[in-house]
Amino acid sequence: MTLHSSDRRREREKNKRASYLAGLSAQHVFLVRAGASESASEQIQTFEALVGGLHGLPGGPDADGVCPGFHHSPTPDGDVAPNPSSKPQTHPSHNISPDVLPPPRGRKTQLVYQQYIYISQVCYHEALPLCSRFFPYMALLQTLVLVASGSFWLHFPHTSARIEHFLAILAKCCESPWTSQALSHAAQQENIKEKELMDERRPPKPVPPLSSTPVIYIRQSSMDSGTESPLLKRSDGVSFATPPSPCPSNLSCNSSMSSMSNNSQVPSVKPAVMVDSPRQVISLDKSDGEQARALFERVRKFRSHSEISDVIYKVYLAQTIFKLLMVVLIVSYTIPLLSYFSFTHTCHPEEQALVGYSTFECIHVISTLMRKLLVAYLTLLGLYGLLNIYTLSWIFHSSLRQYSFHSLRDLCSLTDVPDLKNDLAFLLHMLDQYDPLLAQRLSVFLSPVSESRLMEENLERRWGEEKLREMISVDTDGCSRLQLVALPRLPPALFTLSQLKVLQLELITDARFTAQVANMAALRELHLYHCTAAVDPSALGILQERLEVLHLTFTQASEIPSWVLSLRSLHELHLCGSLSSEGGVGRSWALGSLRQLRHLRMLVIRGRLQRIPGELCEAAVSLVKLEIYNEGTRLLVLTGLKRMVDLTELLLQDCQLERLPSALLALTNLRTLDLQHNNLRTLEELLTLAHLRRLSSLRLAYNRVLVLPNSVGVLRGLELLDLSNNQLRSLPPALFSLRHLRRLLLAGNLFEELPAEVKALQLLTELDLSGNRLENLPHELFISCLELRTLNVAQNSLSSLPKGIAALSHLSKLDLRSNSLEELPHELGCCSALHGGGLLVEEWLFLSLPPQIRDFLSHTFSPSGKHLEDHIRPESDSFPYFSPTQWSFSSALESQI
Repeated sequence: MTLHSSDRRREREKNKRASYLAGLSAQHVFLVRAGASESASEQIQTFEALVGGLHGLPGGPDADGVCPGFHHSPTPDGDVAPNPSSKPQTHPSHNISPDVLPPPRGRKTQLVYQQYIYISQVCYHEALPLCSRFFPYMALLQTLVLVASGSFWLHFPHTSARIEHFLAILAKCCESPWTSQALSHAAQQENIKEKELMDERRPPKPVPPLSSTPVIYIRQSSMDSGTESPLLKRSDGVSFATPPSPCPSNLSCNSSMSSMSNNSQVPSVKPAVMVDSPRQVISLDKSDGEQARALFERVRKFRSHSEISDVIYKVYLAQTIFKLLMVVLIVSYTIPLLSYFSFTHTCHPEEQALVGYSTFECIHVISTLMRKLLVAYLTLLGLYGLLNIYTLSWIFHSSLRQYSFHSLRDLCSLTDVPDLKNDLAFLLHMLDQYDPLLAQRLSVFLSPVSESRLMEENLERRWGEEKLREMISVDTDGCSRLQLVALPRLPPALFTLSQLKVLQLELITDARFTAQVANMAALRELHLYHCTAAVDPSALGILQERLEVLHLTFTQASEIPSWVLSLRSLHELHLCGSLSSEGGVGRSWALGSLRQLRHLRMLVIRGRLQRIPGELCEAAVSLVKLEIYNEGTRLLVLTGLKRMVDLTELLLQDCQLERLPSALLALTNLRTLDLQHNNLRTLEELLTLAHLRRLSSLRLAYNRVLVLPNSVGVLRGLELLDLSNNQLRSLPPALFSLRHLRRLLLAGNLFEELPAEVKALQLLTELDLSGNRLENLPHELFISCLELRTLNVAQNSLSSLPKGIAALSHLSKLDLRSNSLEELPHELGCCSALHGGGLLVEEWLFLSLPPQIRDFLSHTFSPSGKHLEDHIRPESDSFPYFSPTQWSFSSALESQI
């Protein structure tokens, strides 16, 4: 009975402990499977081992009652085990032998680790302060905002595109071969200037004796040469080798040599330096030259686009202020929360049945790391704020929207680089913070002098002396001409053409005459067609002595070069362009300034004048010929002509004149008067021209004259009268009293017959009656006018020619085209001067002549509709003819378009 009662008691204790373990957690269940053959002592030993494993120590909790990872406090009743007695039950070891106990069986649940995880989660979510819990996430978020705001200007569309374009241009500038060459040349020019200044400031020293330090001569053949010059021997036979010359061929070499020169010690005796050839041009190939020219244009466009706004500066300033405000905001709410940051705290899990304790003193798992991260974060944040404060001070105390190359000018002699502004200036300031040498390379493509040198090298390569000589042509006067169109500047080989007499320049943007123009000894005539040429002072004196004819074509009067007024040897001046009505010219240039041209004989103006300025007569004291082509603008005031008493030739075309100007009365020396292309309707004022006794040529073609008055007879000295293309129907008898008349041009009128009184004009050599309504010609014309050489009766209604034409032995030009002739008189064979193609007639009508007459005229005959050669063309004012060389200058611009 006793055995059975003890077994039952042990069984109850085993069941109680099993129920206690089952109540520890609904998620963690430990099933103790005891076999039927197990004894009670084995079950108790197994339970005690499990309880000891629950507290982390074999057999139960440790002596201090501390759970790993936590500081725990005991329960209020002081028990650490669910046994009601204060003492833990022990069992004598002698009753249970370890050899007898079987190994524990069942499933491991790692309750200690799960208890640790549970307590850790409870402490984290309930006891850990919010600021400590979410501090890493806030730090990460703040860092991302600061990073995004720091790179905003690199991603904002209006700024990123401009920055990327700038970086692409900068990369091209650094890669271009022209950059190194230009910097080398600039550095060498600076060295030469410094040597010249040193030589000027250095006092003359006596020649040292032979025993003293020898003089070293450095001979440099090119800017990239580093070889030694030949040995120089003294009189005593001792030779000295010349040290190699430093090479400034690239930027790094230049920088290193400049630093070496600053750190080196200057000897007591300075050597004398002789530079034989300071510069030798290293030509780029064609592709490099074209790429450099394109890069100049690209930099110019980017500069014009970037200097109109400062959006990059504003965005960078705004993001810097925003970053500083963010740092101030973060610091302002982080510092007050420092006292609330805690990683050691007290936790009450409220699960005493599960863990066996009611209070825990928890420490965050990575508390040490979090404290260090907090200190490091606040330190970096402070440094970041100080950096932004420094950036703002740099922005506000520096003129970042203005950039000057003063430092670079001192470094590499780029004295012509312009100052920049707005975004381009800001980008260069930022570039200087990285590497100032990059700004120096970019300045090469901002320098007008560098671009000029590149253009010169391209011109030297493309427009050599041989090519220019091939382009020279010879006109009818035997003058050699050269025409250059649409070049960036004058090629240097141009100044080697010593035999060139006429130079025509069209649309050359930067033409400059240097002292080398002295080599052009034969230059006498210059044409500038929309070409604002500049003249160096050394070349101006040469042009003043040699230049005789100058043609200027411009858009506005301000484009006329000022050096034109100093050409004292100028004989002819042709001005073609828009001239203002006040004073005849623009504000920056006045015809009154022509008074310096003492030898000016001929002035041609093609503009839109409304009056002839009175200053013109004072300016041109020696003027004898004045031509004004007014392009359809009415010339209202002509009183200025009264003071030009020395004029011998006057031409007023397209001036919309309706009457003969009264100012002509004062021109007593006038010999030629040309009033073509006007609106003259009456010629009653011809009587007032009676005192113009020297008048020998009067041209009134292309007007609206209806009647020629008898007062024309007062012009006794008249030799040429041109009334072509008017509305005349008859000729007054007084016309035939002009005994000295040699050329009578009546083409394009309404004449039906020619008066027989024409026989009185016995000195007549040219008669033009083309384009009228003539049906026959008077016999008296062929009997009396025996000096006739040119007869033009084309486009009339002639049915026959008088046989008296045989008397015109001097007749060399006869035009019979477009008439009603059925045959030609055989007497044409008696006109011996007609051979050589002087007869112009239809081919079928020419074949009606007898064979012997045709043979006389056929060797150079040209039928109607085909032009004859230049040397056999009839010289008629009614049918002007221009050779191809005369049209070449006008057609050059059209060919370029």
